Amino acid sequence: MLFVMHCLDKPGMEEIRAAAMPGHREYLDNAGIKIVMSGPLVDDDDPDKVIGSLYVMEAQSRNHLEEFLNGDPLVQADIWKSKNIQAFNKRIG
Repeated sequence: MLFVMHCLDKPGMEEIRAAAMPGHREYLDNAGIKIVMSGPLVDDDDPDKVIGSLYVMEAQSRNHLEEFLNGDPLVQADIWKSKNIQAFNKRIG
């Protein structure tokens, strides 16, 4: 089943995010979850400024995905002010 996760950072988390990114990438590389697509969300006026994250992931269930996410260094660093997970039906692409 596919899920979309849309996350927005808390203000002022740039340094904490940067410090957590190597562990985050390693965690995703060894994931039991298939990452279909992911990348940073950026500021409309400053595309070099990361303001969040977007993922499309394949998981057995929402519970399985949430358990996986609890171990993610970005989640453990508590950088996100909001995290929305929603089941997704891919139609085009």
